[in-house]
Amino acid sequence: MMELFDSHAHLNNEKFAEDLHETVLRAEANQVAYILNVGWDIESSKKAVELAQQYPNQYAAVGIHPHDADTYNLEAEKILENLAANKKVVAIGETGLDYYRNLSPREVQKEAFKKHISLAKKLNKPLIIHDRDAHLHIMEILKEEQASDVGVVLHCFSGSPQMALECARMGWHISLAGPVTYPNAVKPVQVAQVVPIEKLFIETDCPYLSPQAVRGKRNEPAHVKYVAEKIAQIREKSIEEIAYHTTENAKRFFKI
Repeated sequence: MMELFDSHAHLNNEKFAEDLHETVLRAEANQVAYILNVGWDIESSKKAVELAQQYPNQYAAVGIHPHDADTYNLEAEKILENLAANKKVVAIGETGLDYYRNLSPREVQKEAFKKHISLAKKLNKPLIIHDRDAHLHIMEILKEEQASDVGVVLHCFSGSPQMALECARMGWHISLAGPVTYPNAVKPVQVAQVVPIEKLFIETDCPYLSPQAVRGKRNEPAHVKYVAEKIAQIREKSIEEIAYHTTENAKRFFKI
């Protein structure tokens, strides 16, 4: 039976508070076998761990989003480290740089990003990277800090196909989300064409970035199938083949 892995979800978001269990059941009905809920601050990281404890097929990542980089301090780091001791916490993140909104000063973002990498290396857990309009500095910091030692996935990848190939050469992974399904998508489609299949993940980033088939509605893990379908179309493969590779890639990367 086909199994899908939503490698970046936010069921820890308040938008799922009223119908969380129904959302989980819909995901299972749509062959989503694994869900990774990703934290963006301390409270959402705690909630991700709670969900991982509650649902056998859910896992957690803990971290502080670059929007909130100015909240990363020794106390926050200790909390993240304690949360990461839970066996169902499989990654550190999301962390990285966001130069689109600049909700935290760029130098503060960079410092918090480096501290996340250091924590990931201390705990031997891979990194989930948020990169918006910061490609050059993301690449520089990941290389300088030797993030490859623990593993890297750039979630909701928005870079060029050339950048994707460079990431793959570094041993990093690329995750594609709803934007690859949009009618005006150019770079995500090109990335889907060229990224080596063994370096590819799929995700929803729910409740955000709903695929074209459900555009305008809240996104949820059940919709990751639309991402798989589009990539299968682009690569001229079956959805079963795309599901198999992306799920096995994520399971191997996150040691599940």
